[in-house]
Order: sequence, then C-alpha cells, then structure tokens
Amino acid sequence: MRIVSCFFLLVLLTSCAAQSQLVAGEELTVTEEKFAYYLYYPEGYEVDKEEGFGLLLFLHGGGEAGGDLEELKRVGPPKMLRGEKDFPFLILAPQNPHKKKWWNIEALNLLLEKIVAENNVDRNRIYLTGLSRGGSAAWNMAVQYPEKFAALAVVCGMAPAPYASWLDKKMPIWVFHGDEDEVIPVQESDIMVKKLKEMGYTVTYTRYKGVGHESWVPAYETDELYEWIASQKRL
Repeated sequence: MRIVSCFFLLVLLTSCAAQSQLVAGEELTVTEEKFAYYLYYPEGYEVDKEEGFGLLLFLHGGGEAGGDLEELKRVGPPKMLRGEKDFPFLILAPQNPHKKKWWNIEALNLLLEKIVAENNVDRNRIYLTGLSRGGSAAWNMAVQYPEKFAALAVVCGMAPAPYASWLDKKMPIWVFHGDEDEVIPVQESDIMVKKLKEMGYTVTYTRYKGVGHESWVPAYETDELYEWIASQKRL
C-alpha cells in the first residue's frame, strides 16, 4: 500500500512539472530618434517651381557623431559649402546623435521623407552618399530602400557584399577608398565592387594609391562627383 502511494505521488509531481511551450505574441514597438541637421537650398530654389529639385542625403562618419552640429562642417559637402561652393540640388546633412552607435536607418528614412514632403523635391532625383560609418550606413540604406535613390556614392565604408543583389540595378554607384586605409580596409570596397560588376551593376571605383582612411578629403573635392550626381534620375 505504501509502495502504491509513492508511485501515484511520483506521477502527480511529474504531471505538474513545467513543460516547454511555443507561444505566439504580438507587440507594437516604437523607436524615436532626434536628429539635428543642416539643410542646404541651392541658388534659384523656388517652392512653387513646376519641376522639383534634386536632394542629396549626406551621412557623416563616426568622428562627427553625437556632438556639436558645427562638426559636420569639417567633412564632405558641408565642408565644401564653407568654401562657398554652390550645388545644384538640396543637401540634407543630419547628425547621428550617438557617438558609439550605428545610424538608425529607419529613423533616417522617416527624416528624409519629412524633408522631401515639406520641400519642392523631385522624388526621382534623391541621392545618397556617406563616408566611413556613414558610408556603411549608405550601403545599408540603399539595400533596405532599393527603389528610393537615383545614385549612390560611398566613401571608405564597410560594404555588405552578401546583400549586393538587393540593390537596385538601375541605380549607378560610385565607390571611393584609399589603399592604405587601416580603419576600414580597402578590401571591403574591392570585394563589393568586384561582386557588383560581376552581377551587371553600373559601378565606378576610385581607389586612391597611398591614401589612408581620410579618402573623403579627395573624394568630396572631386567636382565630377557632383556633376555625376546631378545628372542622375530614376526612370
């Protein structure tokens, strides 16, 4: 009788033990990001002009993140504007608010959409460029939003070669990198460019000899870059 009672107690304890479960759920999450930014308007910009203007989204590198907005004027198109260079399109230059975090791509897209909606911008002439960490973000953004940009220019960015096929084949690409870059090795761009060309993409590659990580200096001083950007339009 005692043996039988112990047996039933063992069965009861076993049946009460926790079982593994797969539970379906759903939750709405919201990510907020506060961007400071510069917005450049070209000479002759008119709100009510029948034909919209192009817009270049510029993403800076890690050195300009999370600090004074004035730091953006040290590099890229914002630096060129200090030299009183004129561009034929609007330029949106946001600042990554986080020193140690990657760009929030989804939040960037929302900011871009807001600026486009509030200004006279031709949606077929939206361009994207970035350097270093911003170059990596530019690749990423072009992968996630393949039908948004008319041209892409990336300077010394980490390249997502496995996702090359997700880019829009109709979007022309210009890549810049220094062959002595010790921060983001030039092989990042070498591999990506080779893969894109093998897949039939239109890619221009400027590989600077004897140049380190700061390949953005000669890249963004290349007048042909802006002429090339301005000539692109999504069909």
